[in-house]
Amino acid sequence: MRSYAFTEWTYTVRVDERPQVIRRVGALLRAVAAAPGEGASTSDLGRATGLARPTAHRLLSSLADEGLVDRDRKTGLWSLGPELYLLGSQAAERYDVTERARDILRDLARETGESAFLSARRGDETVCVASEEGSFPLRSHVLHVGLRLPLGVASAGLVILSHLPDREVGEYLDRRELTERWGDEHSTPAIRERIEATRLTGYCVNPGLLVQGSWGMGAAVFDAAEQPAWALSLTGVESRFPPERRGELGELLLRQAHRLTLRLRGGR
Repeated sequence: MRSYAFTEWTYTVRVDERPQVIRRVGALLRAVAAAPGEGASTSDLGRATGLARPTAHRLLSSLADEGLVDRDRKTGLWSLGPELYLLGSQAAERYDVTERARDILRDLARETGESAFLSARRGDETVCVASEEGSFPLRSHVLHVGLRLPLGVASAGLVILSHLPDREVGEYLDRRELTERWGDEHSTPAIRERIEATRLTGYCVNPGLLVQGSWGMGAAVFDAAEQPAWALSLTGVESRFPPERRGELGELLLRQAHRLTLRLRGGR
């Protein structure tokens, strides 16, 4: 047993239980963040994280004591707490790249008329962190800031997965089963086929695999260790992505992704 003291409170936990507790807390915080604007119930969060309702409630109550989540007294719904805002504002100084990508997103949206997005890799997922709406009146509304999707799903997750080493791709596909939620088009053979196509061109195409008629394209942005840490993507209706235009959009995405990569590495 070990005791841990943080500010004015102390808790004791078995050493071998620490990773499990941390995983559960992390899963709950991500589930709360993914909830609609009004928040989520304890039961919904329990189902989303695979936790029994009493366990979810106990952990959420402890998080609320620390200001990491907040509960509406009238509805009982949970939302992210003020302490996360303070922590996030400090972390943003090191990790946030959205402001450095704003003009690039604007350029993509202006030149193409499609909506442009920046997504960041977070473990086995991507999270959309910034967007710029295009001028074309018909738009796809599948992607939005805050949305989390598994690697291999949607253009950002696919292009990041495609640029990982084969070993990491294989390990990921071995531990994740995507067809139950995302359909047969996200089986391991289907994803591997799209990975090969992406590696040939450098950019990826998502031909309406999440929502029929909603297409997307993406290009990876690399960190200083040459790892695919972010992705730029364009989304729109199917009619805006005919074969003769995909090459043009792909090349534009690659140029802007390279521009952002250099910028994040200290270039202009």
